[in-house]
Amino acid sequence: MNNLLGARILNFFLRAIIRFLCKVDGDFNQIPQLGPFLLAVNHINFMDAPLIASHLRNHPLTVLAKEETWDNPILGALFSAWGAIPIKRGEVDREAFSAALSALRGGKILAIAPEGTRSGSGLLKKGYPGIVIIAQKADVPIYPIAIYGGEDFWKNIRHFKKTHIHFSMGEPFYIKEGVDATSREGRQETVDEIMNQIAKLLPPAYHGYYTGAIAEKPKHLIFGLKKQTQA
Repeated sequence: MNNLLGARILNFFLRAIIRFLCKVDGDFNQIPQLGPFLLAVNHINFMDAPLIASHLRNHPLTVLAKEETWDNPILGALFSAWGAIPIKRGEVDREAFSAALSALRGGKILAIAPEGTRSGSGLLKKGYPGIVIIAQKADVPIYPIAIYGGEDFWKNIRHFKKTHIHFSMGEPFYIKEGVDATSREGRQETVDEIMNQIAKLLPPAYHGYYTGAIAEKPKHLIFGLKKQTQA
């Protein structure tokens, strides 16, 4: 059995399990079937990756995942089936960045959680700028994705209740040419603008670190699928 067929079978069963345990709102058909592009996703818990992967059954999707994921045999097997790219946290992982660029140049869809770790509560945490460097080097659009409701999964399981998970996607955008990827300040400003696009898709109670910031006009992003001529 080839890897693609195995991943499709896995995603079929995962989707059935998720739909049995959860009520999922949102139109996953909004996500284009062909890459290359990035999905910038908020990260609540272990449910996020299976939810997206299983609902994009025929998309050429891969994800960046912390290398500790493979310490768990079940999660490691799942992420390997999706062709996930392990990344070392807390350092510049050039090997992971190179693999991410190769995936995008091969026409794949790459999902990244800029927060870098699970929030648990669903409240947005501060984003890290790795996505900025990858998006600039690959010159691909970014689609913001927001998921919420999954933070109640274990509590609902204990009470034999379905978890109501909400999914939504925002307008795609590029990072403007000229954003200084070598400047820590420039990278952080840009990832904060990306996180604000995710925050706009969430109820205010989930804005967390980005509370009060979403009304700010982005300086480093160009919206739409085609770059506009810049003044």
